[in-house]
Amino acid sequence: MHGLTVRWSLEKAPEGAEDALRAYVEATSHARFTGKEGLRFKTWRMREGEWFEGCYVFESSEQRDTFEREFTAVAAESPGSQLAGSAPVLIEPCEVVAVAEGAAGFLAAASYRS
Repeated sequence: MHGLTVRWSLEKAPEGAEDALRAYVEATSHARFTGKEGLRFKTWRMREGEWFEGCYVFESSEQRDTFEREFTAVAAESPGSQLAGSAPVLIEPCEVVAVAEGAAGFLAAASYRS
């Protein structure tokens, strides 16, 4: 499968950036990518004080490459960049070798915080 990783550094992010990023994903970004044509799935990951990341997996390399090109053109002004306080430090295509669903089942949700 055709992956793309976009990572922002949080090392010099403004105070409260992690909470702002969580709120943005829950209120806006999750809905934006749910049902997106050509996208198999997107995962948002974060290590507080270190980095915030979007991992996208597309149906085809053409769809991934188009998204990468379009995103790269506006990456520095994207909501993730505004909230993190800087442009992405990494925009990298990759291969997703496999995905396994565990016995607990897959749970798509805008937030996993309870």
